[in-house]
Amino acid sequence: MKKRWYILQTLAGYEATAKENLEAKIKAQGLEHVISRVLLPEEVVIDASSKSSERHIVSLNAKILVSNGTLVKKGDVLAEEPAIRVRRDGIVTDVRNAKKVVIETEDKKFTKTYVIPQKNKPITGLKIGGHVKQGMPLSSDEEIICEIDGKIIQTENMKRIVVRNSISEIDVYVVPNETFVSTIKKGTQVKTGQILAEPKKVTAKSSGRIEIIDFPTKKEIKVQKVKVRKLFPGYLFVEMIMNDEFWHFVRTVPGIIDFVSSGGRPIPIDDKEAKVLLRLAGAEESPQVEKEKEIKIEFDFEVGDSVKIVSGPFEGFVGSVKEINPEHNELKVSVTIFGRETPVTVHTSEVEKV
Repeated sequence: MKKRWYILQTLAGYEATAKENLEAKIKAQGLEHVISRVLLPEEVVIDASSKSSERHIVSLNAKILVSNGTLVKKGDVLAEEPAIRVRRDGIVTDVRNAKKVVIETEDKKFTKTYVIPQKNKPITGLKIGGHVKQGMPLSSDEEIICEIDGKIIQTENMKRIVVRNSISEIDVYVVPNETFVSTIKKGTQVKTGQILAEPKKVTAKSSGRIEIIDFPTKKEIKVQKVKVRKLFPGYLFVEMIMNDEFWHFVRTVPGIIDFVSSGGRPIPIDDKEAKVLLRLAGAEESPQVEKEKEIKIEFDFEVGDSVKIVSGPFEGFVGSVKEINPEHNELKVSVTIFGRETPVTVHTSEVEKV
């Protein structure tokens, strides 16, 4: 008998569990030749307006292990910073804890990095996303002062290592706590090329799509969070040989309610619908398509929406959306500047609806 595709109705919210239960029962009974495939069609959705995308700032020397547009899972390695090595022979004269704080101007064109030794007591509240002003003290003793207006984009606990060479010249190294070689202590003699900190891996904290932005002094890796959405909530699709025995076998699986039927008998999907189903599920490519399954970008904005710009050089302006660019996650917003209507381009993360 020929295998056909059939539709199964499941308990709402238990589609994945029902699929797992059915596949486990098929395997346990050795019926793969009778019931060959079970599909739960899903689509990957990126909410381009989400403010929750994570950012990773890496050096220009970092090895980037992902590319624009690729999907990553939580824990995947995005980049690797090189090991930090001794530049000149010498003796370690000081090893102290410190806090690195990276501040970015609102237009994102400039960054300034501060290394605040623990003895200077970094002020409380130096957290990612916090705003700082020029002249604001970053340490409790007010020895370290912020030199630019901006926002904190990175903080990290570090070790500050001082090495004095044979002619009393000093080299200072700032290395991450997590990769610092613990055998390096005050009084240790070090040689040129010796490792002070092992290579540091930068990993994704959540699943999402990658966007890489190049700046003159750094690289930024953004992970735009994604969600998986069921295309047909409450339904599974199964390819099988249909008879009374296998009909009963499938419909008694936990989580499955019954086949979609007519007159008490399951209705097979026609071949044209089956091809569409397979393409939606990513199990078969569309004609003349040789690329990954498309990722849908879901915007919370429409042309004509009123929005407020909440960050960037036009922060505080209110305007209306004139154009949407899904490929670059950008909006063209018309705002009034100096009494004139002016179109400005902003990233979707820089605006919110009003």
